[in-house]
Amino acid sequence: MRFTTPRTTTRPDAKRSNSALNLSSPVSQQIAKPEGKPPNHRSTQRRFRNAIHGHRQINPRGREKGPLSDPQMLHEMGKYNEELIKAGVVLAMDGLHPSSKGARVKFSGKSRTVVDGPFTEAKELIAGFWIWQVKSLEEAIEWVKRCPNPQGGDSEIEIRQVFEMEEFAPILSKEEIQYKVAKRAELPNQPVSK
Repeated sequence: MRFTTPRTTTRPDAKRSNSALNLSSPVSQQIAKPEGKPPNHRSTQRRFRNAIHGHRQINPRGREKGPLSDPQMLHEMGKYNEELIKAGVVLAMDGLHPSSKGARVKFSGKSRTVVDGPFTEAKELIAGFWIWQVKSLEEAIEWVKRCPNPQGGDSEIEIRQVFEMEEFAPILSKEEIQYKVAKRAELPNQPVSK
């Protein structure tokens, strides 16, 4: 298995800062007072999956550590999640069990191989996730900057935009897209594209 170090790039964007949260930025001001708006109030809906990356940690008995055991961190994360819910940003969120309780299915051509956890070769694991509905990547970044540090030490939250069916227009017909949008709308917690 080959691991590569991701390249860090910064965009020449005066509105985005890699330092502490800039509460005077236009995006921060938009998200600072979102109360009283229904969950799907945004005119332009974009969904983002935010993954909390955690490092595999072993407790003194040689077993993989489970969910956060720091009561203060759980309290801070709970307050942050309540703020997200009140703002109508969250579509889904959950923490994940340790990799020792999971499995991976590896694909090679037509064969499938199941590998039971723990995943000792993994340097980083996804410890939890949110799916948010916000106006832009910049708004998602501002929300993540407000998050308590999920691991206490070094940690990372990855933000990725979710594909909308309309983005497949170059390869799917209008009818196929409409069918898939209708099917997705039947699922719980799915925003309906307008």
